[in-house]
Amino acid sequence: MHVRNIHSRDFDAEPEMLGTLLDTLAGPDDRIWPATNWPKMRFDRPLSVGARGGHGPIRYDVESYESGRSIVFRFTAPRGFDGTHSFFVERLTKGARLTHLLVMETSGRAMFSWAFIFRPLHDALVEEALDRAAEAVGEALAAPPWSLYVRMLRAIVTRRRARGEGSRGTRR
Repeated sequence: MHVRNIHSRDFDAEPEMLGTLLDTLAGPDDRIWPATNWPKMRFDRPLSVGARGGHGPIRYDVESYESGRSIVFRFTAPRGFDGTHSFFVERLTKGARLTHLLVMETSGRAMFSWAFIFRPLHDALVEEALDRAAEAVGEALAAPPWSLYVRMLRAIVTRRRARGEGSRGTRR
């Protein structure tokens, strides 16, 4: 199944300001990733091409990185996620746009896990990331509250993680 998932937000900020925020991703002073509510994005080294890591059960490598402009990650897990997700900054006539783009082919169980588990969680996480960027540049937050379905999925994931089943996928 082909997946194309886009989240964008326009800001009354200079693209360089958003680019500076983007460069903090996964670093010690990360100003975009909503690690308070979601698994922290971590890499085996500072943000650069070839860095390996991810968040929770989602694993990826940095495929390309243009400081202040774009980052492209290539999925390495879970099985059945074949593609990329990226953040990029665009200059607008007035202000700038920050976009997260996910493009992948899913196969096997991933077709169902994407549709019913990962997509709703992903959408909520990315909207929170865009809210963090908005807050960092002094703009209003726009993400709606989590849906009942997202709250339910998060409760299940949190219970699994507390029992030690988290991102390793082990069973007791």
